[in-house]
Amino acid sequence: MMDGNDLTSETPRKGIISQGWTRISQIYQGTLDRWTPYTRGRWIGTILLLAVFMLRIFAKQGWYIVTYALGIYHLNLFIAFLTPKIDPAMDFDGDDDNGPALPTRSSEEFRPFIRRLPEFKFWLSVTKSTIIGFCCTFIDAFNVPVFWPILVMYFITLFCITMKRQIKHMIKYRYLPFTHSKPKYKTIDPTVSVN
Repeated sequence: MMDGNDLTSETPRKGIISQGWTRISQIYQGTLDRWTPYTRGRWIGTILLLAVFMLRIFAKQGWYIVTYALGIYHLNLFIAFLTPKIDPAMDFDGDDDNGPALPTRSSEEFRPFIRRLPEFKFWLSVTKSTIIGFCCTFIDAFNVPVFWPILVMYFITLFCITMKRQIKHMIKYRYLPFTHSKPKYKTIDPTVSVN
């Protein structure tokens, strides 16, 4: 039979664990919020992380399945990054107003390109998956012996086919997911008088 003391000792323990988890998630979110404006620095760090991962793969000569899975996942993220949030290919009736869409004719109004996967979420997913993949290289169960040149050729073929389809989609619906030459406007200094 349980007495009342067991229940009261359980409640503060749950409260402490819950408070600890809440505090850790607040620190994590605060760190992400501080990193948000530093796009170039974030990506440089992620590329360095990927380089360390690849260096480990080449040095240990193993974990090719982990590398292949990571490459496929990064390819899927990249495609979602290049794809508009509301895909004009899926708009069958064209009359409903579900939100912003890409113009399909030159006479239509310009609408901004909204990504299916925003840049920050793309970076965060690539970074998290690379860390997970790196951790998997320390577990021998994931070191499945495979003939790696076949995986490389299959990945290159998959990449080319997928990118060809994505480029055709971009040409068909006339959108470019990157903005290279955005107009920059000069600010007028209010202390300078105009005569």
